[in-house]
Amino acid sequence: MSDNLPPSTEAPMPSKPPFWRDEEKRAIVFQVVALLVVGLVSYYLYSNTQANLERQSIATGFGFLDKEASFEIGESIIEYSAADTYLRALAVGALNTLKVSLIGVVLTIILGTLIGIARLSSNWLISRLSALYIEVMQNIPVLLQLFFWYAIFYEAFPPPRQALNPIDGVFLCNRGMIFGVPEAHAAHPVMGWVFLVVLIAGYFLNRWGHKRQDLTGQSFPALRITAAAAILLPGLVWLLYGAPTAMDIPALRGFNFQGGVTVSPEFSALLLGLVIYTSAFVAEIVRAGIQSVGKGQIEAAMAIGLRPGKVLQLVVLPQALRVIIPPLTSQMLNLTKNSSLAIAIGYADFVAVTNTMINQTGQAIEGVALIMLVFLFFSLSTSLFMNWYNKKMKLVER
Repeated sequence: MSDNLPPSTEAPMPSKPPFWRDEEKRAIVFQVVALLVVGLVSYYLYSNTQANLERQSIATGFGFLDKEASFEIGESIIEYSAADTYLRALAVGALNTLKVSLIGVVLTIILGTLIGIARLSSNWLISRLSALYIEVMQNIPVLLQLFFWYAIFYEAFPPPRQALNPIDGVFLCNRGMIFGVPEAHAAHPVMGWVFLVVLIAGYFLNRWGHKRQDLTGQSFPALRITAAAAILLPGLVWLLYGAPTAMDIPALRGFNFQGGVTVSPEFSALLLGLVIYTSAFVAEIVRAGIQSVGKGQIEAAMAIGLRPGKVLQLVVLPQALRVIIPPLTSQMLNLTKNSSLAIAIGYADFVAVTNTMINQTGQAIEGVALIMLVFLFFSLSTSLFMNWYNKKMKLVER
C-alpha cells in the first residue's frame, strides 16, 4: 500500500543563510561595531584631554560661573555691573545675541520680501535696481559689510559735543543715536500686558473668523477688530493711570549723553550688515517662490476682478509660501549664526562675552562648549518653529 502513495507535494524548508550573508544580522553587527568605535574614540579624547589638563594644572568644571566677573559690558538689556557673576555676564551676552537676531530676522523678512517682489516688477528701473542690490550684496562677505557700516557710523557722525539734533530730543553722534523715552511709570507694564492679551485673543478670533468663513462664506474683520483693540485698550489703561506724559530726555553731561536710550554704533552696524546681506538671499527665495505659482492661477484671479495687490496677497503668496519657507529657515539660521561676527566690531554678544571670560579664567573648553550649546539652542528653537509653520502651511491631501 505504501508503495502506491503519491509523492509528497510539500516544498522543502529553506535553509537559513550563513551569518555573514544575513543582511539584518550584518546590519546589527555593523551598528554595534560603529558604536564601539565611536565610544573608544570619545574615551580616548576625553582621557587624553583630562591628562593634559592635569599635567598643566588647569582646573575644569563650571564652578567659576559663581565668581565675580570684574569686567563691564557696554550694552545690556538687564541690569549688570562688574561686581556681578560670570553667569549673569553670560546671560547679558545671550540676551544681546537674541535681541539682534530677533530684530534682524523680522527686518530681513520684510526687506527681502519687498526686494523679491520688486525684482519681478514690470517697471524696468525697479526690477534692475533690485537685481543690482541682490548681486552686489550677495557677493560682498558679511564681515566686510560689518566693517563698512561700523566705519560709516564713526566717520560720518560728529563727536557728542557737536551732535546732530534733527528732532527735539533726538541726537546723532559717533556714540550712536540717543533719543528720549517715557519715564518709568506703573501704567507701562500694565499697558504691555493688555497689548499682549489683545494679540493672543486676536489670534483665536482670527482662527474663528476663518472657520466661520469656511462654513458660511461670510468674512469676519478679525484683523481690524484686533488692531483697533490693540490701540484703544492700552490707551484706556493709560488714561485710567492719569495719562502720564513725563519723558526721559537725554542731555549732554561732560563727554557723553545721559538719560534716554542709546542705540550704539556697534549694534547698528551689526544689524545693518546682517539684514542687508541676508535680505539679498531672502529676496531670491521670494522671487523663486512667486515664480513657482502657475500663471493660470494669476490669470484666473485677475479674470474675476481682483486687483494686483489682492492677487499677490490672496493667491500668489499663500501658494508661494510652501516653496519659500524651507530655504527661508536656512537663512534665518544663517543670520543667527553670523551674529557671532559681532566680536569683530566690538558688540557685546554671547561670543564676545564668553571670549572675555575665557581670557580671564582660562576655562577654554567650558567656554567653547557654552557657545556651542547656546547657538545650538537658538538654532533648534528656530527650526522647531519654522517646521511647525511649514507643516501648517503645506497642502492637505485628501
